[in-house]
Amino acid sequence: MEKFIWAFVVGGAICVIGQLMLDVLKLTPAHVTVTLVVTGAILGGLGWYEPLIKFAGAGASVPISSFGNSIVKGALKEAKGSGIIGVLTGIFDITSAGISAAIIFAFIASLIFKPKG
Repeated sequence: MEKFIWAFVVGGAICVIGQLMLDVLKLTPAHVTVTLVVTGAILGGLGWYEPLIKFAGAGASVPISSFGNSIVKGALKEAKGSGIIGVLTGIFDITSAGISAAIIFAFIASLIFKPKG
Protein backbone atom coordinates (compact mmCIF):
# COMPACT_ATOMS: atom_id res chain seq x y z
CA MET A 1 0.00 0.00 0.00
CA GLU A 2 2.86 2.37 0.81
CA LYS A 3 4.24 1.91 -2.73
CA PHE A 4 0.95 3.22 -4.17
CA ILE A 5 1.14 6.33 -2.02
CA TRP A 6 4.71 7.11 -3.10
CA ALA A 7 3.80 6.48 -6.74
CA PHE A 8 0.96 8.97 -6.38
CA VAL A 9 3.13 11.55 -4.60
CA VAL A 10 6.10 11.34 -7.00
CA GLY A 11 3.96 11.18 -10.15
CA GLY A 12 1.83 14.02 -8.84
CA ALA A 13 4.92 16.09 -8.05
CA ILE A 14 6.21 15.65 -11.60
CA CYS A 15 2.82 16.73 -12.94
CA VAL A 16 2.69 19.71 -10.57
CA ILE A 17 6.12 20.82 -11.80
CA GLY A 18 4.87 20.60 -15.38
CA GLN A 19 1.70 22.52 -14.56
CA LEU A 20 3.66 25.24 -12.74
CA MET A 21 5.91 25.58 -15.78
CA LEU A 22 2.79 26.16 -17.87
CA ASP A 23 1.04 28.55 -15.48
CA VAL A 24 3.83 30.47 -13.78
CA LEU A 25 6.57 30.49 -16.40
CA LYS A 26 4.04 30.74 -19.27
CA LEU A 27 5.88 28.08 -21.26
CA THR A 28 4.17 26.33 -24.14
CA PRO A 29 3.23 22.64 -23.79
CA ALA A 30 6.05 21.80 -26.21
CA HIS A 31 8.61 23.60 -24.03
CA VAL A 32 7.35 21.81 -20.92
CA THR A 33 7.48 18.43 -22.64
CA VAL A 34 11.02 18.97 -23.91
CA THR A 35 12.14 20.27 -20.51
CA LEU A 36 10.76 17.21 -18.71
CA VAL A 37 12.29 14.80 -21.24
CA VAL A 38 15.70 16.49 -21.02
CA THR A 39 15.49 16.56 -17.22
CA GLY A 40 14.73 12.83 -17.20
CA ALA A 41 17.65 12.24 -19.57
CA ILE A 42 20.05 14.21 -17.38
CA LEU A 43 18.87 12.46 -14.21
CA GLY A 44 19.16 9.10 -16.01
CA GLY A 45 22.66 9.92 -17.22
CA LEU A 46 23.70 10.77 -13.67
CA GLY A 47 22.18 7.50 -12.44
CA TRP A 48 19.54 9.21 -10.30
CA TYR A 49 16.38 8.28 -12.20
CA GLU A 50 16.55 4.50 -11.76
CA PRO A 51 16.55 4.76 -7.94
CA LEU A 52 13.53 7.07 -8.26
CA ILE A 53 11.74 4.42 -10.34
CA LYS A 54 12.62 1.74 -7.79
CA PHE A 55 11.26 3.98 -5.03
CA ALA A 56 8.08 5.30 -6.72
CA GLY A 57 7.33 2.65 -9.36
CA ALA A 58 4.80 3.88 -11.91
CA GLY A 59 4.86 7.33 -10.33
CA ALA A 60 8.28 7.82 -11.91
CA SER A 61 8.12 5.42 -14.87
CA VAL A 62 4.89 6.69 -16.46
CA PRO A 63 5.49 10.48 -16.76
CA ILE A 64 7.25 11.90 -19.83
CA SER A 65 10.47 12.38 -17.86
CA SER A 66 10.90 8.61 -17.93
CA PHE A 67 11.12 8.76 -21.72
CA GLY A 68 14.31 10.83 -21.42
CA ASN A 69 15.68 8.31 -18.95
CA SER A 70 14.90 5.45 -21.35
CA ILE A 71 16.67 7.20 -24.21
CA VAL A 72 19.84 7.67 -22.17
CA LYS A 73 19.68 4.16 -20.72
CA GLY A 74 19.48 2.64 -24.20
CA ALA A 75 22.25 4.86 -25.55
CA LEU A 76 24.62 4.05 -22.68
CA LYS A 77 23.88 0.32 -22.87
CA GLU A 78 24.62 0.12 -26.59
CA ALA A 79 27.61 2.47 -26.35
CA LYS A 80 29.35 -0.05 -24.09
CA GLY A 81 28.92 -2.80 -26.68
CA SER A 82 29.07 -1.02 -30.03
CA GLY A 83 30.87 2.25 -29.40
CA ILE A 84 29.70 5.54 -30.87
CA ILE A 85 27.33 3.84 -33.34
CA GLY A 86 25.66 2.17 -30.37
CA VAL A 87 24.75 5.57 -28.97
CA LEU A 88 22.61 6.24 -32.05
CA THR A 89 21.08 2.79 -32.31
CA GLY A 90 20.57 2.36 -28.56
CA ILE A 91 18.29 5.39 -28.41
CA PHE A 92 15.74 3.59 -30.55
CA ASP A 93 16.30 0.10 -29.17
CA ILE A 94 14.44 0.65 -25.90
CA THR A 95 12.01 3.37 -27.01
CA SER A 96 10.93 2.07 -30.43
CA ALA A 97 7.83 0.26 -29.13
CA GLY A 98 6.57 3.37 -27.35
CA ILE A 99 7.27 5.62 -30.32
CA SER A 100 5.54 3.20 -32.70
CA ALA A 101 2.51 2.88 -30.41
CA ALA A 102 2.21 6.68 -30.16
CA ILE A 103 2.25 7.03 -33.95
CA ILE A 104 -0.27 4.22 -34.51
CA PHE A 105 -2.71 5.41 -31.82
CA ALA A 106 -2.44 9.02 -32.97
CA PHE A 107 -3.27 7.91 -36.51
CA ILE A 108 -6.27 5.89 -35.31
CA ALA A 109 -7.47 8.84 -33.21
CA SER A 110 -7.17 11.15 -36.23
CA LEU A 111 -9.45 8.81 -38.20
CA ILE A 112 -12.08 8.69 -35.44
CA PHE A 113 -12.18 12.28 -34.21
CA LYS A 114 -12.52 15.54 -36.12
CA PRO A 115 -9.93 18.21 -35.29
CA LYS A 116 -11.07 21.70 -34.35
CA GLY A 117 -10.23 24.41 -36.75
